[in-house]
Amino acid sequence: MEATTLILPARPARPFIGETFTLNAWADVQPLFDDLLQRPIGNAAELRQWFLDRSELESYLSENFAWRYIRMTCDTASETLVNDLNFFISEIQPQLSSYGNELDKKALASPYLDQLTEAGFDIAIRGLKLSTGIFREENIPLQTDLQTEERKYGAIAGAMTVIINDTEMTLQQASDRLQSADRAVREEAWKKIWERRYQDHEALDELFNTLIRLRHQVATNADFQSFRDYSFAALGRFDYTPEDCVNFHESVAGAVVPMLNVLAEERKARLQSGDPAIETLRPWDTKADLDGLPALKPFSTAEELLDKTITCFDRLDKQLGDYLRIMKAMQHLDLDSRKGKAPGGYNYPLEEIGVPFIFMNATSSLRDLVTMVHEGGHAVHSFLTRELPLKAFRNPPMEAAELASMSMELLTMDHWDVFFDNPDDLKRAKLQHLESIIETLPWVATIDKFQHWVYEHPTHTEAERRANWIRIYEQFADDVVDWSGFEQYKEYIWQRQLHLYEVPFYYIEYGIAQLGAIGVWRNYRQDPKTGLQGYLNALQVGYRAPLKAIYAAANVPFDFSKEHISTLMAFVWTEIQTLKASN
Repeated sequence: MEATTLILPARPARPFIGETFTLNAWADVQPLFDDLLQRPIGNAAELRQWFLDRSELESYLSENFAWRYIRMTCDTASETLVNDLNFFISEIQPQLSSYGNELDKKALASPYLDQLTEAGFDIAIRGLKLSTGIFREENIPLQTDLQTEERKYGAIAGAMTVIINDTEMTLQQASDRLQSADRAVREEAWKKIWERRYQDHEALDELFNTLIRLRHQVATNADFQSFRDYSFAALGRFDYTPEDCVNFHESVAGAVVPMLNVLAEERKARLQSGDPAIETLRPWDTKADLDGLPALKPFSTAEELLDKTITCFDRLDKQLGDYLRIMKAMQHLDLDSRKGKAPGGYNYPLEEIGVPFIFMNATSSLRDLVTMVHEGGHAVHSFLTRELPLKAFRNPPMEAAELASMSMELLTMDHWDVFFDNPDDLKRAKLQHLESIIETLPWVATIDKFQHWVYEHPTHTEAERRANWIRIYEQFADDVVDWSGFEQYKEYIWQRQLHLYEVPFYYIEYGIAQLGAIGVWRNYRQDPKTGLQGYLNALQVGYRAPLKAIYAAANVPFDFSKEHISTLMAFVWTEIQTLKASN
């Protein structure tokens, strides 16, 4: 199907807010909120319509904010775009918080609430109850301050560049050199990257101190002992507890970290066999090809990356490829890495139109390929839920959202021959990705455990933070890599993780979803048609069922135990060994 034959989605009608509504100031939107707040509700049908009208308004505002954020991250150096975003954060968001709480209370007070039996209302209602329980008026200005401060991280990180061979490049572009077969090239790139990061370590420490202080105040205002406990409530974690996270940490330490050591020892031995002068495995050796081959280059341009990803999705299901074609036709992608662009990647749902936006910093690496199919999985999720009637139904918890994206990484893997004509390169790509899973779970545990410590000890000093970071990092890292001479960089590895700054406590979801994704992939390997359908079934649920039921729809358990993690990792390990043994 050519792009010209696609039927591009249109946003739904706006019977409540009006087809030509435009937000220029809070005064434009306040009458609509007042209508919802003051409207009499005389029966269940009127209550349902009230929910639909509220969803229409909130979907518009969500998309309005989304475009401000997207445009700012595409060009962090633009004062106009930064101001546009800050306007919403400072002038609109505080009002939304206050009115939102009053609307939640109005809904919960309705005598017709229990007559809304449509699938999903029970989930939405429990969310309203939780939100009203933790809402505090005095937290509104603090939340505004937090959003303003959190955005500073992207500006600091987005401005980081290095000069290599007389060429200025982003840190993402420089990181590609860490895969070079030439050890001197890797070492130079690694040192320059970390020298540049270290230049801003004090500014990033100071920013983090500010965020910790503000977040702790938000938590205590809401009668929580710590921001950790507040976050579990604010994130709607109904299906697991902080204690379950601790169990996840310990399970990963026991079941996965030993695999890290095996891979690191193998890497060290292989590198030494090619160069006896190598005495230890250094940080710049961890991404190099063990056969001395150059880094994989699955694509050359962002357009090629997108087109080949569409072909991969087509092979799973033609409709999945068409979703990306629609995004391409609507220009809902910004994939290249460039100076002034915020770091990272994301799929941002656009609540009115229902066609999301993918942002990333592609250079030409395998990691970029994985990021593209990952964000493409999020995009599929957006498309599969876009016609659900309420915004609340279309926004599943992150543990389900990341199941969509991380599963897609593995589901597409057997189709990566689109990117690699050479079978040996395809094998290398699969091996690198599967080994990255063994690296991902310990890193997730590291970041999550670090956050628990940080917010359980909100008055800690920077020296205490460094010491406890090292303690936690070493629990989940291999004991082979030699950091001698660069300990000062090791103390600040955490500063590269934007989640700590911008979306606190949103990281364990990657670990939970990685386990689910391995289960989805294992199902797909056993029966491709049934396995893919289970994946799609889970995504179509949106947030109309509890998290455990969403995982059950995909035919995978929601289980953090060491036994379950060990079973899944044994499957991954077997796949790795099979690939290594193949010709």
